[in-house]
Order: sequence, then C-alpha cells, then structure tokens
Amino acid sequence: MKTYKKIYNFFIGAVVACVIWSCDDDFLEKNPLDSLSSETFWQTEDHVVTGLAGVYATLTENYLGYERVYFECLSDNAANALPNFEQRFLYEMTIGALSAVSGGALNNMFLQPYKAVTACNYFLANADNALEDPLLTESDLEVYKAEVRFVRALAYFDVVQLWGDAPLYVGFPDNLDEMVVPKSSSADIYQLIEDDLNFAIANLPDVPYSGHAVKGSAQGLLGRVLLTQEKWDEAANVLKEVIDGGKFQLADSYKDIFLKGGQANPSVNTEILFSTKYSMNNVHRVDPVPAGIYLELGQQYYLQPFADLADVYQMSNGDDPSSTSLPSENYQNRDPRLDMTIKLPNESWPNDVPIFSSSTGFVMEKYVDLDVMPLTSEDAFESDNDFVHLRYADILLMYAEAKNEANGPDASVYEAIDEVRGRTGVNMPAVDRGAFADQGSLREFIRNERRVELALEGLRYFDLKRWKIAQSELDGMPTTNGNIMVFKDHFYKLPFPQAELDSNPELVQNDGY
Repeated sequence: MKTYKKIYNFFIGAVVACVIWSCDDDFLEKNPLDSLSSETFWQTEDHVVTGLAGVYATLTENYLGYERVYFECLSDNAANALPNFEQRFLYEMTIGALSAVSGGALNNMFLQPYKAVTACNYFLANADNALEDPLLTESDLEVYKAEVRFVRALAYFDVVQLWGDAPLYVGFPDNLDEMVVPKSSSADIYQLIEDDLNFAIANLPDVPYSGHAVKGSAQGLLGRVLLTQEKWDEAANVLKEVIDGGKFQLADSYKDIFLKGGQANPSVNTEILFSTKYSMNNVHRVDPVPAGIYLELGQQYYLQPFADLADVYQMSNGDDPSSTSLPSENYQNRDPRLDMTIKLPNESWPNDVPIFSSSTGFVMEKYVDLDVMPLTSEDAFESDNDFVHLRYADILLMYAEAKNEANGPDASVYEAIDEVRGRTGVNMPAVDRGAFADQGSLREFIRNERRVELALEGLRYFDLKRWKIAQSELDGMPTTNGNIMVFKDHFYKLPFPQAELDSNPELVQNDGY
C-alpha cells in the first residue's frame, strides 16, 4: 500500500505548504501542522482559496507541468538522447523496453495525475464546510468547485489516454482500503471528464484567462476530449463557441507565447486558454536538485528534435520542400515557425558556448529564452516560464479537424487553418483550395499543420495515438545511438507500474504486458 499512501497523503502536504505561505502565526499556533483536518481547516473562504492553491500546485510537477514536453520523446518529433534523471528510462521506453517494471518516467506519468485527482476529491469533499463563513456565497463556492473539477478532468484525461480502462476515484477515501478498486471502463472515465467540464463551463466566468481556469479553458479542453473520442459534430460545436466567444485570439508573436516576457504581454497572452503557472518564487524545479527548461533544454539538450520534424516544415511560399532542388539539410526560406521552434544545424545562439552536443543535430528552441544566453549556473536553474496546456491556435486546428471529419471541407475549415498560418510574424500562404479539395487530402494537411504549429508542446504522441497511426509512424523509425524505435500494437495503452499492481490487488494489467 506504500504507493497509495503517497497519493493519499499528497494533498495534505500541499495544503500544509499553502498554509505556511498564506496563514498567520496565530493560526499555526492554534492548529499545529500535523492536525490539519476538515474540523480545523475548511472553515472560511480563505481556507477554500488556500485549498484551491493546493489543487493548482499539483500541476507544477512531472507531466502535468513543464516536463510535459518530454511526451514529445515518445513520438517522431524528438528523442531523449541524454540521461534525464527525473524522467529516467524514457528513452528505453521508445526502443521496446516498455513493461510494468520500466519505472522512472512511467511511474511519474501514472502518479502525478492521481495526485491531482486525490487533491481535487479532497477539496470537493470538504469545501462545503466553509459555507459557515458568511463572507462565502454559494455562487462563489460553485466557481471554486468548477475550477477544481476542471483540474480533475485534465488529470483524468491523461489517465484515460495513457491507460484506457483505469481506477476511477470520485470521492476522497476514508482509508487506504477504499483506494483498492478494479479498473473502470474508459467510457465511464470519459463520462466523468465530460460531466466535470460541463459543470465547469456552466459555472466558470466567461472572461479571458489570467491564471485560473475560465469558461473558455473548459470549453477548449472539452473540445479536445470530444475530438479524441471522435465525436466530431459535438467537438466542432463546442470549439466554435470558443471561436465565436471572442475572448481569445492569436498572439502577435509566435515565439513569445512560450517565454515569460511574452506571457506577461497582453498582445501575446490573449492566445493562452490554460497553463501551469510558475514564478521566480516557484521555479520549474528545486527538488531533489534545481533544474528546469533552461537547464534541461537550453543547456544540456535532454530533448533533441529529429530531422523528421524539421523536414515537414514547408518552404515559406507554401511549397513542399521535397519538391525543390535544395539539399535536405538546407533549412533556409522555410516556414518561420521552424527557426522559432528548433535550433538548426550550424545556427548560433547569441553568446552561447554549447556544453553538450546533439545526437540528432537539432536542439529545442521553443520555451528557451535566448536573451538569457549564455546560461550561467544561476540562470540555468531559474526558468519560470509558464507551461501552456491549451492555446487558441489549437482551438482553430481542432475545429478544422472536427469539421472536416464530420462533413468534409467547407469554407470555415479553410478559414480556421488560414488564420493559424497567417498570424503576424508567420505569414504562411493560405491553404490551396484546389490541391486540398477533398476530405482525405485536407486531413493530411491539417495533421501536418498540427505537427508544425504545436511542435514540442507535448501533443504529438497523443495525436498519433488518437489517429491510430502511432505504430505505422513510429515502429522501425531510426532514433539515436544506432537504435530504432519500437511501437507494438499493445503500446497504445501503457502498462500499469508494478508498484500499483502490488498495492492494488484488484488492478489487472493491460493486455500484452
């Protein structure tokens, strides 16, 4: 039961941390940290707000936080070519060593969503107690609950995409034995996700995003959930509501969406629907050793893009690069997003002296602030840019995909794609209506546009799986160190970690492992 005890106790620790930050000395003296409970803590609106902060804190670690970029290393976009001590054995998972005892990254992928779920369930089980506070209205509490249910939906969406049928916890357990449950069907998990998001849509404020989940955040995530289930019409309808709502628009700088300075700029952050928030008081990683995006990606090259990704970017005039007479390694005159996403071969960053080399010849540039180059030992540990989970360009491309899959091309599909391609600073040509006039050819265009626009943001692995082409695209693909990638049919679902099987005798391993 050791693993489940970790999950069970996690949110108590998060609340304790938030109490330390937000409560005065008198509260701590009257209520020692080891006696926090529903009887002493959930009594005021301030307590609810502190508990909500604890819920959001679960999004700062592992694959719910900035390390979500490492999902790219399970796809054809990038390799984890250097040892990543926080996400161990990620590379081994891609070359066939995927099993219940893979450990490292696999365990993190499982543990973090369930930590978030437990935090959410603990909040929802106790927050009503605070209604005794006359300053807390029922309508305000419904908003807080809606934020929490949005986070729970986000976490369970990872679970169901990665494992399919899986343990489903709706309430906070009274004891560890209540966490020993069999798998629920993926249909039941998706139903809970949809219920949570519909509640969130009905109760969250219809305003631009500024750090807390809003109505558009929930609508956008619901669109992605429905798209994953191939509910094309429903997905298109909810995504169109986001588009028509007018609360979000494309940033005027593609590069700055992923940098702290840009994320503070109204002309840039208008594109963000939801993100994991960081700050200089809450940087990417401090435990067990300081780390973060600048160190891991900008200095030590843990994530190395493949040429396979760089090669799919069109020429700046919209031509397929394979149709030109230029050699394949020439990346001049390409879609501007290429150079804003990847450090290309022979490209120099300002004042940078590389410490490591790239096995693929490419380095990730998205999320790396070149203004801090060269990285000092101090700068490398101080990255605090927010990790963007959902942005308006994705809304437009998901809408285009859903509409095309439902009914084939129409004007609104082309217009959505053109808007993404034509943003300020990118200015790629509109889709050639004649060349991509049917559903099949436009489908491939949309998929490539998603790969380019959303490259290295942690989405490609999930796209390949939901399109059911992960095996055909990944199995046998050359990767680093002279190896090839291995993706067997049963890899569409991950194995449950052995520690979970040992802790929960009701849990049955997925087929093939």
